[in-house]
Amino acid sequence: MPAAGCTAKREGMASEILLEARNLTKYFPVTKGLIFSKRIGAIKAVDGISFTINRGETFGLVGESGCGKTTTSRLILLLEEITSGTILFEGADISQMSPTEFDRYRGSVQAVFQDPYSSLSPRMKVGNIIAEPIVINDDLSPKEIRERVTSLLEVVGLRKDADELYPHEFSGGQRQRIAIARALAPDPSLIILDEPVSALDVSIRAQIMNLLRDIQMKMHSTFLLIAHDLAVVKHMSNRIGVMYLGKLVEVAASEELYSHPLHPYTQALLSAALPSHPDISREMIILSGEVPSALNPPPGCRFHPRCFKAKEICSQQAPPMKEISTGHLVACHKD
Repeated sequence: MPAAGCTAKREGMASEILLEARNLTKYFPVTKGLIFSKRIGAIKAVDGISFTINRGETFGLVGESGCGKTTTSRLILLLEEITSGTILFEGADISQMSPTEFDRYRGSVQAVFQDPYSSLSPRMKVGNIIAEPIVINDDLSPKEIRERVTSLLEVVGLRKDADELYPHEFSGGQRQRIAIARALAPDPSLIILDEPVSALDVSIRAQIMNLLRDIQMKMHSTFLLIAHDLAVVKHMSNRIGVMYLGKLVEVAASEELYSHPLHPYTQALLSAALPSHPDISREMIILSGEVPSALNPPPGCRFHPRCFKAKEICSQQAPPMKEISTGHLVACHKD
Protein backbone atom coordinates (compact mmCIF):
# COMPACT_ATOMS: atom_id res chain seq x y z
CA MET A 1 0.00 0.00 0.00
CA PRO A 2 1.43 3.41 -0.86
CA ALA A 3 1.78 5.92 1.93
CA ALA A 4 -0.76 8.68 2.25
CA GLY A 5 1.10 11.20 0.18
CA CYS A 6 -1.62 13.35 -1.34
CA THR A 7 -1.76 16.85 0.04
CA ALA A 8 -4.09 19.67 0.80
CA LYS A 9 -1.99 22.79 0.96
CA ARG A 10 -2.45 26.40 1.80
CA GLU A 11 -1.68 28.66 -1.13
CA GLY A 12 2.03 28.79 -1.88
CA MET A 13 2.92 25.74 0.21
CA ALA A 14 5.49 23.35 -1.20
CA SER A 15 4.44 19.76 -1.85
CA GLU A 16 7.89 18.21 -1.41
CA ILE A 17 7.82 15.24 0.95
CA LEU A 18 9.98 15.95 3.99
CA LEU A 19 9.36 12.77 6.01
CA GLU A 20 7.77 9.47 5.06
CA ALA A 21 6.88 6.56 7.33
CA ARG A 22 6.54 3.19 5.62
CA ASN A 23 4.88 0.34 7.52
CA LEU A 24 6.16 1.82 10.79
CA THR A 25 5.85 -0.62 13.68
CA LYS A 26 6.65 -0.57 17.38
CA TYR A 27 5.98 -3.54 19.68
CA PHE A 28 6.79 -3.41 23.40
CA PRO A 29 7.60 -6.89 24.75
CA VAL A 30 5.63 -8.14 27.75
CA THR A 31 7.49 -10.52 30.07
CA LYS A 32 6.59 -12.67 33.06
CA GLY A 33 8.89 -13.51 35.96
CA LEU A 34 11.52 -11.50 37.82
CA ILE A 35 14.65 -13.63 37.62
CA PHE A 36 13.99 -15.95 34.68
CA SER A 37 11.73 -13.68 32.69
CA LYS A 38 9.82 -15.11 29.79
CA ARG A 39 8.27 -13.16 26.95
CA ILE A 40 4.52 -13.79 26.88
CA GLY A 41 3.45 -11.29 24.25
CA ALA A 42 3.85 -7.76 22.94
CA ILE A 43 1.95 -4.52 23.17
CA LYS A 44 1.32 -3.45 19.57
CA ALA A 45 1.58 0.29 20.15
CA VAL A 46 2.14 1.17 16.48
CA ASP A 47 1.33 -1.54 13.95
CA GLY A 48 2.33 -0.93 10.35
CA ILE A 49 1.31 2.67 9.64
CA SER A 50 2.32 4.66 6.56
CA PHE A 51 2.05 8.41 6.03
CA THR A 52 3.94 11.40 4.67
CA ILE A 53 4.61 14.89 5.99
CA ASN A 54 5.10 17.54 3.31
CA ARG A 55 7.53 20.39 3.73
CA GLY A 56 5.78 23.49 5.08
CA GLU A 57 2.57 21.82 6.24
CA THR A 58 1.07 20.72 9.54
CA PHE A 59 0.13 17.04 9.64
CA GLY A 60 -2.12 16.19 12.59
CA LEU A 61 -2.44 12.82 14.31
CA VAL A 62 -5.58 12.33 16.40
CA GLY A 63 -7.16 9.51 18.35
CA GLU A 64 -8.00 8.36 21.85
CA SER A 65 -5.33 8.00 24.53
CA GLY A 66 -3.24 4.89 23.92
CA CYS A 67 -3.84 4.76 20.17
CA GLY A 68 -0.12 5.15 19.35
CA LYS A 69 0.16 8.87 18.52
CA THR A 70 2.91 9.70 20.99
CA THR A 71 4.77 6.45 20.30
CA THR A 72 4.82 7.42 16.61
CA SER A 73 6.36 10.78 17.48
CA ARG A 74 8.94 9.11 19.74
CA LEU A 75 9.96 6.80 16.89
CA ILE A 76 10.54 9.82 14.65
CA LEU A 77 12.50 11.54 17.43
CA LEU A 78 14.59 8.34 17.88
CA LEU A 79 13.50 8.11 21.52
CA GLU A 80 12.24 4.59 20.82
CA GLU A 81 13.78 1.87 18.66
CA ILE A 82 11.75 0.91 15.59
CA THR A 83 10.56 -2.71 15.62
CA SER A 84 10.13 -2.76 11.85
CA GLY A 85 9.39 -0.42 8.99
CA THR A 86 11.21 2.58 7.61
CA ILE A 87 11.44 6.31 8.18
CA LEU A 88 12.66 8.33 5.21
CA PHE A 89 13.85 11.88 5.85
CA GLU A 90 14.38 14.00 2.74
CA GLY A 91 14.37 10.72 0.81
CA ALA A 92 17.06 9.02 2.92
CA ASP A 93 16.46 5.99 5.15
CA ILE A 94 17.48 7.13 8.65
CA SER A 95 18.65 3.59 9.52
CA GLN A 96 21.21 3.78 6.69
CA MET A 97 22.58 7.24 7.51
CA SER A 98 26.24 7.87 8.22
CA PRO A 99 27.13 9.24 11.68
CA THR A 100 27.35 12.77 10.24
CA GLU A 101 23.96 12.44 8.52
CA PHE A 102 22.49 10.94 11.67
CA ASP A 103 23.66 13.89 13.78
CA ARG A 104 22.19 16.26 11.20
CA TYR A 105 18.87 14.41 11.40
CA ARG A 106 18.78 14.75 15.18
CA GLY A 107 19.25 18.51 14.83
CA SER A 108 16.68 18.74 12.04
CA VAL A 109 13.86 17.20 14.09
CA GLN A 110 12.90 18.98 17.30
CA ALA A 111 9.96 18.72 19.69
CA VAL A 112 7.67 20.78 21.92
CA PHE A 113 6.25 18.56 24.64
CA GLN A 114 2.97 18.65 26.53
CA ASP A 115 4.07 19.79 29.98
CA PRO A 116 5.89 23.16 30.02
CA TYR A 117 6.69 22.67 33.72
CA SER A 118 8.74 19.47 33.39
CA SER A 119 10.23 19.93 29.90
CA LEU A 120 12.51 22.81 30.94
CA SER A 121 15.46 22.39 33.31
CA PRO A 122 14.80 24.41 36.50
CA ARG A 123 18.56 24.83 37.03
CA MET A 124 19.28 26.55 33.72
CA LYS A 125 18.62 30.13 32.76
CA VAL A 126 16.30 30.61 29.81
CA GLY A 127 19.11 31.92 27.61
CA ASN A 128 21.14 28.75 28.18
CA ILE A 129 18.10 26.53 27.60
CA ILE A 130 17.53 28.09 24.18
CA ALA A 131 21.24 28.22 23.36
CA GLU A 132 21.94 24.56 24.18
CA PRO A 133 20.72 23.06 20.87
CA ILE A 134 22.52 25.82 18.96
CA VAL A 135 25.81 24.96 20.69
CA ILE A 136 25.29 21.25 19.96
CA ASN A 137 24.21 21.55 16.33
CA ASP A 138 25.85 24.73 14.99
CA ASP A 139 29.34 26.20 14.88
CA LEU A 140 28.57 29.77 15.95
CA SER A 141 30.52 32.29 17.99
CA PRO A 142 29.23 33.28 21.47
CA LYS A 143 28.11 36.63 20.04
CA GLU A 144 26.17 34.95 17.24
CA ILE A 145 24.55 32.58 19.72
CA ARG A 146 23.46 35.49 21.95
CA GLU A 147 22.02 37.30 18.94
CA ARG A 148 20.08 34.22 17.88
CA VAL A 149 18.71 33.70 21.40
CA THR A 150 17.57 37.34 21.51
CA SER A 151 15.96 36.98 18.08
CA LEU A 152 14.11 33.81 19.11
CA LEU A 153 12.80 35.41 22.29
CA GLU A 154 11.36 38.17 20.12
CA VAL A 155 9.84 35.63 17.72
CA VAL A 156 7.93 33.89 20.53
CA GLY A 157 6.83 37.16 22.14
CA LEU A 158 9.07 37.33 25.21
CA ARG A 159 11.13 40.31 26.34
CA LYS A 160 14.87 40.40 25.69
CA ASP A 161 15.94 40.18 29.34
CA ALA A 162 14.06 36.89 29.74
CA ASP A 163 17.32 35.09 28.94
CA GLU A 164 18.66 35.91 32.44
CA LEU A 165 15.66 34.45 34.25
CA TYR A 166 14.80 30.88 35.30
CA PRO A 167 11.76 28.88 34.11
CA HIS A 168 10.00 29.10 37.50
CA GLU A 169 9.75 32.86 37.04
CA PHE A 170 7.34 32.41 34.11
CA SER A 171 3.74 31.30 33.70
CA GLY A 172 2.76 28.07 31.93
CA GLY A 173 2.05 29.86 28.65
CA GLN A 174 5.36 31.72 28.81
CA ARG A 175 7.22 28.49 29.53
CA GLN A 176 5.67 26.93 26.44
CA ARG A 177 6.89 29.94 24.45
CA ILE A 178 10.38 29.21 25.80
CA ALA A 179 10.02 25.57 24.74
CA ILE A 180 9.00 26.72 21.26
CA ALA A 181 12.04 29.02 21.07
CA ARG A 182 14.28 26.12 22.10
CA ALA A 183 12.77 23.91 19.38
CA LEU A 184 13.35 26.65 16.78
CA ALA A 185 16.94 27.30 17.90
CA PRO A 186 18.79 24.84 15.59
CA ASP A 187 16.60 25.88 12.63
CA PRO A 188 14.94 22.44 12.33
CA SER A 189 13.20 21.08 9.27
CA LEU A 190 10.47 19.39 11.36
CA ILE A 191 9.00 20.26 14.75
CA ILE A 192 6.89 17.67 16.56
CA LEU A 193 4.18 19.27 18.70
CA ASP A 194 3.07 16.68 21.25
CA GLU A 195 -0.14 18.01 22.83
CA PRO A 196 1.41 21.52 22.92
CA VAL A 197 -1.56 23.29 24.54
CA SER A 198 -3.41 20.59 26.50
CA ALA A 199 -1.67 21.46 29.80
CA LEU A 200 -2.36 25.19 29.46
CA ASP A 201 -5.27 27.30 30.64
CA VAL A 202 -8.05 27.59 28.10
CA SER A 203 -7.50 31.35 27.90
CA ILE A 204 -3.90 30.85 26.75
CA ARG A 205 -4.37 27.99 24.29
CA ALA A 206 -5.53 30.19 21.41
CA GLN A 207 -2.51 32.47 21.90
CA ILE A 208 -0.05 29.58 21.60
CA MET A 209 -1.88 28.07 18.60
CA ASN A 210 -1.88 31.42 16.81
CA LEU A 211 1.80 31.90 17.67
CA LEU A 212 2.63 28.52 16.10
CA ARG A 213 0.66 29.38 12.96
CA ASP A 214 2.42 32.76 12.69
CA ILE A 215 5.81 31.05 13.09
CA GLN A 216 4.92 28.56 10.38
CA MET A 217 3.91 31.30 7.96
CA LYS A 218 7.03 33.41 8.64
CA MET A 219 9.62 30.64 8.90
CA HIS A 220 8.01 28.03 6.58
CA SER A 221 8.17 25.50 9.41
CA THR A 222 6.85 21.94 9.15
CA PHE A 223 4.85 20.53 12.06
CA LEU A 224 3.68 17.09 13.16
CA LEU A 225 0.85 17.86 15.59
CA ILE A 226 -0.11 15.18 18.12
CA ALA A 227 -3.41 15.96 19.84
CA HIS A 228 -6.71 14.56 21.03
CA ASP A 229 -8.53 17.91 20.93
CA LEU A 230 -10.22 17.99 17.52
CA ALA A 231 -10.69 21.76 17.63
CA VAL A 232 -6.93 22.27 18.02
CA VAL A 233 -6.17 19.86 15.18
CA LYS A 234 -8.69 21.48 12.83
CA HIS A 235 -7.36 24.96 13.58
CA MET A 236 -3.74 23.98 13.03
CA SER A 237 -3.58 21.17 10.46
CA ASN A 238 -3.52 20.96 6.68
CA ARG A 239 -3.98 17.18 6.69
CA ILE A 240 -5.08 14.83 9.45
CA GLY A 241 -4.46 11.16 10.19
CA VAL A 242 -6.85 9.34 12.54
CA MET A 243 -5.40 6.51 14.63
CA TYR A 244 -7.14 3.70 16.47
CA LEU A 245 -5.34 1.02 18.49
CA GLY A 246 -2.03 1.39 16.65
CA LYS A 247 -3.52 1.66 13.15
CA LEU A 248 -4.19 4.56 10.82
CA VAL A 249 -7.85 4.36 9.83
CA GLU A 250 -8.29 7.58 7.82
CA VAL A 251 -6.15 10.32 6.27
CA ALA A 252 -7.54 13.42 4.57
CA ALA A 253 -7.26 17.17 4.20
CA SER A 254 -8.51 18.93 7.32
CA GLU A 255 -11.65 20.46 5.83
CA GLU A 256 -12.47 17.27 3.92
CA LEU A 257 -12.15 15.12 7.04
CA TYR A 258 -14.40 17.36 9.10
CA SER A 259 -17.04 17.78 6.41
CA HIS A 260 -17.02 14.20 5.02
CA PRO A 261 -15.64 11.71 7.58
CA LEU A 262 -15.74 8.21 6.09
CA HIS A 263 -14.53 5.85 8.81
CA PRO A 264 -17.08 5.05 11.55
CA TYR A 265 -14.47 5.81 14.22
CA THR A 266 -13.77 9.25 12.73
CA GLN A 267 -17.51 9.89 12.60
CA ALA A 268 -17.82 8.96 16.28
CA LEU A 269 -14.91 11.20 17.26
CA LEU A 270 -16.40 14.18 15.44
CA SER A 271 -19.86 13.57 16.87
CA ALA A 272 -18.41 13.83 20.38
CA ALA A 273 -16.56 17.09 19.66
CA LEU A 274 -18.07 20.47 20.44
CA PRO A 275 -19.50 22.08 17.27
CA SER A 276 -17.89 25.26 15.99
CA HIS A 277 -21.24 27.07 16.36
CA PRO A 278 -24.04 26.40 18.91
CA ASP A 279 -26.68 26.34 16.16
CA ILE A 280 -25.00 23.42 14.38
CA SER A 281 -26.86 20.16 15.03
CA ARG A 282 -24.95 16.89 14.92
CA GLU A 283 -25.94 13.28 15.33
CA MET A 284 -24.50 11.86 18.52
CA ILE A 285 -22.76 8.50 18.06
CA ILE A 286 -22.27 6.49 21.24
CA LEU A 287 -19.66 3.75 20.94
CA SER A 288 -20.25 0.54 22.88
CA GLY A 289 -17.64 -1.16 25.01
CA GLU A 290 -14.08 -0.16 25.81
CA VAL A 291 -10.99 0.22 23.65
CA PRO A 292 -9.48 -3.31 23.36
CA SER A 293 -6.03 -4.07 24.73
CA ALA A 294 -3.08 -3.46 22.44
CA LEU A 295 -1.61 -6.64 23.94
CA ASN A 296 -4.34 -8.74 22.33
CA PRO A 297 -6.08 -6.64 19.67
CA PRO A 298 -9.17 -8.01 17.89
CA PRO A 299 -8.69 -9.85 14.57
CA GLY A 300 -9.70 -8.19 11.34
CA CYS A 301 -10.55 -4.52 11.72
CA ARG A 302 -9.55 -3.50 15.24
CA PHE A 303 -12.55 -1.22 15.53
CA HIS A 304 -15.16 -3.84 14.63
CA PRO A 305 -16.18 -4.83 18.23
CA ARG A 306 -17.35 -1.22 18.80
CA CYS A 307 -18.39 -0.33 15.25
CA PHE A 308 -22.03 0.52 14.57
CA LYS A 309 -21.59 -0.40 10.87
CA ALA A 310 -19.62 -3.65 11.28
CA LYS A 311 -20.16 -6.52 8.85
CA GLU A 312 -19.05 -10.16 9.04
CA ILE A 313 -15.92 -9.51 6.99
CA CYS A 314 -14.80 -6.86 9.49
CA SER A 315 -14.02 -9.51 12.13
CA GLN A 316 -12.12 -11.65 9.63
CA GLN A 317 -9.99 -9.39 7.45
CA ALA A 318 -8.10 -6.19 8.20
CA PRO A 319 -9.25 -3.59 5.67
CA PRO A 320 -6.55 -2.11 3.41
CA MET A 321 -6.09 1.64 3.16
CA LYS A 322 -7.94 2.81 0.02
CA GLU A 323 -8.02 6.18 -1.69
CA ILE A 324 -11.71 7.12 -1.99
CA SER A 325 -11.16 10.55 -3.48
CA THR A 326 -8.10 12.67 -4.15
CA GLY A 327 -6.04 12.68 -0.97
CA HIS A 328 -8.77 11.02 1.11
CA LEU A 329 -7.79 7.55 2.29
CA VAL A 330 -9.74 5.22 4.56
CA ALA A 331 -9.28 1.68 5.90
CA CYS A 332 -12.82 0.32 6.04
CA HIS A 333 -14.82 -2.51 4.45
CA LYS A 334 -18.05 -0.53 4.16
CA ASP A 335 -19.03 0.67 0.69
